Amino acid sequence: MLKIRTPSRIHMGLIDMNGSLGRVDGGIGITLDRPCIEITAEKQEAIKVRGDPVLNERMMKSCLAVGNGRGIRIDIKKSYWNHIGLGSGTQAALAAGMAMSRLYDLDLAPREIAGLVGRGGTSGIGIAAFERGGFILDGGHRMSAKNAFLPSSFALGVPPAPVLLQQDFPNWDIVLVIPPAKGAFDLYERDVFANLCPIPLHEVEQLSHIILMQMLPALVEKDLETFGRAVNALQTVGFKRREVDLQPGTRPLIEALREAGAAGAGLSSFGPAVYAITDQPSQVEAAAKSLYRDCKVIRTCARNAGAEISSG
Repeated sequence: MLKIRTPSRIHMGLIDMNGSLGRVDGGIGITLDRPCIEITAEKQEAIKVRGDPVLNERMMKSCLAVGNGRGIRIDIKKSYWNHIGLGSGTQAALAAGMAMSRLYDLDLAPREIAGLVGRGGTSGIGIAAFERGGFILDGGHRMSAKNAFLPSSFALGVPPAPVLLQQDFPNWDIVLVIPPAKGAFDLYERDVFANLCPIPLHEVEQLSHIILMQMLPALVEKDLETFGRAVNALQTVGFKRREVDLQPGTRPLIEALREAGAAGAGLSSFGPAVYAITDQPSQVEAAAKSLYRDCKVIRTCARNAGAEISSG
């Protein structure tokens, strides 16, 4: 029997949704230790997945794409919510595909599986998180390969983005706050990309400046205060500013987390998950619960390793 435990991830933002240099997308993100997906898998004649009503179907599709008629039984032992901005779709697809590959000695790398199952056509963060974890910067895609501004679910056949930087993330507390809502997905997500892009070039330049000259040096120097300022700045510019605007209540929540002691707080992907990076996690958690009594609050940390795969 095979056991696989995946990470989750924060998607901090897409970098270039203008494309004037011939590339689009690009992104930054942080791999998380929790929440996670845990599965067990073993060979059987047919494909059977059970344990999560939503992820069952996604894993079935992944097994069909990778297995080429081979059978497998997957039991989902742990999972987390879909369409909340933490990347469960990519992790589920990669976990199932990797289970099929390992059980049948197909020797497929996560990037090859991502190509088979149609993941990574916009962001490479989830794939890199599964591979090795840490803080991730990816280089996006050639505009000629996409020909339009599209989310991954509509960018089929586009290879995963190259990883430009994968760096261990400091042991800072990260608090996730998940209001009872859903982020953008399917046709709505496609329309958001079409309607909001291209982003003005000056905003892409400003965002790139923040990442290169503020966020990345703070990461290397383990400077929480400066890294937090960079996170806060990301919420006010580029595609991320538009994502925040699409989630009602997000800006007041982000502001409340900052006032409670978060060095930086922002929206992950299209949300609704908001993250806070802090050295005062208890105060941040209390502020979140006082503002949203029905939200889920998770204290976690970065994971500087990829998925765990073991036998037995």
